Amino acid sequence: MPILTYTHIHTPLGTMLAAASEKGLCMLDFTDSSHHELHLRHLSRQYFLHEGENPYFAPLRTQLQEYFQKQRKNFTLPLDVIGTEFQKRVWHSLQTIPYGKTMTYSAQAQFMKTPQAVRAVAAANGKNKITIILPCHRVVGSSGALTGYAGGLWRKKVLLCLELENKG
Repeated sequence: MPILTYTHIHTPLGTMLAAASEKGLCMLDFTDSSHHELHLRHLSRQYFLHEGENPYFAPLRTQLQEYFQKQRKNFTLPLDVIGTEFQKRVWHSLQTIPYGKTMTYSAQAQFMKTPQAVRAVAAANGKNKITIILPCHRVVGSSGALTGYAGGLWRKKVLLCLELENKG
């Protein structure tokens, strides 16, 4: 069974658990997120989870610190995205949403050329294991309302405000 190394990272919005393979970051999730246990169970079925250090954790800590200090708008870490092919497409489409901007679930489904799959796109966003770096916080409801963030709507609001304040 392949090994994933994990560690805890403290951020201004709470403790996060990061997990990485030898290929890249597989998970970055708030430890009190509503999907945190589900993500861990999913990974533990396919990988042996081992607490420790990984070469990607130091640059992750640095880049997260820069992001929260409004010094970084894009992350440059290699990712090892784990999910179905559809989920991977959804999560990679998140990277096309510019820093400081939002997109509706409907627009995301249209961008992916699957306009009939709005609910499936929203469900896949909810299963995103690499929070902040795959910016599902930038996806909002059709009215512009903040909806559907496993880390808590208060965090989604803070992340969007941080990016809006630093957009220029």
